Amino acid sequence: MENKRMAWVLGFCLAALSFAGGCTSVNSGNAGQVQSYPAPVIEAEWIRNGEPIEYDGSKWYPANDYEVLQDPDVYQITEYKSVQVFVERIATKPYERLFTKFDKNRFRYWERKDND
Repeated sequence: MENKRMAWVLGFCLAALSFAGGCTSVNSGNAGQVQSYPAPVIEAEWIRNGEPIEYDGSKWYPANDYEVLQDPDVYQITEYKSVQVFVERIATKPYERLFTKFDKNRFRYWERKDND
């Protein structure tokens, strides 16, 4: 009877150790490495008024639309009037769109108009 109890305790301990070891090894390579940008409570007034972003010698105007992007999908290129400005991580210059974050996973896009 004592052998059965010892075997059960030993088996339980081994199972618990292997489970705990497996959980930590699965997540160890990603701990704290996911990029995250804060979303404002409300967009800046200058954005809501349709004012442009001036970047790289051009004026960029806000669209009345947005894209759903994950934070790791974008890269911050500048800050304009205290608002972070992003491009898609895979974008190359000359950029087609700029983005500002206004909610979780929602980014307003901006389009360049060079005829000003």
